[in-house]
Parts: sequence; C-alpha cells; structure tokens
Amino acid sequence: MKALVFPGQGSQYVGMGKELYDARRDIKDLMDSANEILGFDILNIMFAGTDEDLKKTKVTQPAIFIHSVAGVKAADALGAQMVAGHSLGEFSALVANGVLSFEDGLKLVAARAEAMQEACDINPSSMAAILGLEDKVVEDICQSIDGIVVPANYNCPGQLVISGETSAVEAACVALKEAGAKRALLLPVNGAFHSPLMQPAQERLAAAIENTKFRKATIPVYQNITTTAVSDPLEIQKNLIAQLTGPVKWTQSVQNMIKDGAEMFIEVGPGKTLQGLIKKINPEVFVSSAL
Repeated sequence: MKALVFPGQGSQYVGMGKELYDARRDIKDLMDSANEILGFDILNIMFAGTDEDLKKTKVTQPAIFIHSVAGVKAADALGAQMVAGHSLGEFSALVANGVLSFEDGLKLVAARAEAMQEACDINPSSMAAILGLEDKVVEDICQSIDGIVVPANYNCPGQLVISGETSAVEAACVALKEAGAKRALLLPVNGAFHSPLMQPAQERLAAAIENTKFRKATIPVYQNITTTAVSDPLEIQKNLIAQLTGPVKWTQSVQNMIKDGAEMFIEVGPGKTLQGLIKKINPEVFVSSAL
C-alpha cells in the first residue's frame, strides 16, 4: 500500500514551487488563485523573496501548503491508499484526500498562521530539539520542570521536540542534558507550537474550522492527535482543532500506517525531512519524493 505524506513548517526554501508553476497551465492557474485568496503576492515571495520574508509564519505556512497541493496535482495523487501530514502538513493531506477544497484549505492555513503568530506574541516562548533520549525520559523531565514545557513533536525514535515558556524550556534543556541527551538545542522559532500556550490560537482556528465545509475522506487520514485512520469529517475537524495545543505524534502515526499495510511513503511538498524521519522509524519501508 502507498501513503502520501506532507511536510510542515521548516521545509520552505526560496524558489519553492517555481518548477511546478512553469510545468503545467492547470497548476499555474491553481497557484495564481492563491494570490487572490490571500490578498497578497505570496508567489513572488516563494519564487524570488528572501529567506527572512519566507520565514514569517503568515508566509511560511501558506507557501508550504500551496507547494504541497500543487505537487499532488502534478503527480495526479499517485494512487495512494492513505495520507498523513506533519502539523501544518495535515491541511495539505486533507486537500489530497478530498476533505477540503484548495480554497478552503488555504483560507484555514492562513487563519491558523495568523492566530499562531498572535499567540506567540502574547508570551515569551520557544521550542527545543532533544536528541538521544527515550520519549518517557523526556516526558518525565518536562513534568518535573516549573512552568509550562511539554513534548510537542514525536518526530522519530530518539528525536523529540519540546515546547513551552522560554524559561521552562531552557530549564528542561539543562535537565535533559544531565540525563544524557546527546543534544538539547533551542530552535530558531518565536513561539511554543503544539503546547498549551497556543490556546488563544486554538479558539480562533476552531471558529474558522467550524464554519468551513469538510467532506468525508476518500481515503483515510492518520491525524497527528489520534495517530489512527480517520475518515469522518466531524472527527477530522475536532482533531485539527486539538492539534494546535497537542503533540504531533509522527512516530506513532507512521508506525500505525505501516501496521495497516503501508509499504511505500511518498513525500509531497518541499524538502525531504519526512523521508529521513520515516527511515529512522522503520528502515524497511520505501520512501521517495513525489517529483
């Protein structure tokens, strides 16, 4: 069985999507419509902007989504039996399996990005990558720290991202290094994604999601919160809302997809980050890019 997987924030690069844009008229028309939907020229930033422009959350998230959906169109969906996305990538996955239209998906991604940025501005917060420790050790140490710090991204065995108040994240990094972490590295982000500090963003996104039409999935999506196959539109909505303050359980999602028959994982979108993570989760499966 074949699975399509979609990357999240951090996979962007200047020039992303230009080859897709130039390749086919229908893809060009799709990408051109993004400028109208968003109300600014995001394609110019994607194709010829600066790294700094592209790193802004309100640009990064829609840009990755646009690139990913264009990639699905270019590859004609590749005959997959299941989909999944890492954080932001879940919205791309929901367009790929027919739950959301491109326009509705892009509007939700834009609303999500703006809400997350506003939540970041309320509290000093950050994230850190922890390498070389078992998940349980990281979880226990986070619970022992004063302040808000939680596991945010279960990326692959031995690689977990924590998120929360800056002081609590820094204290956790010290404790995790003492516990034997190979690295405890603060990430260059200005917010605590997938933590309780995203509560204000969650409330805004919930309102947008509840006012958007979600269709029954044509093939199941393995969502970050549940890690299991979901097709019901109401359940998908609920899980998307919960994702903002809950962890991205990528390791567990991939393991469940393999248990359910996935033998081939095709990454659709910019970069190859997910291919590397999946190989660390299970070296036996086949991974590649869509294009």
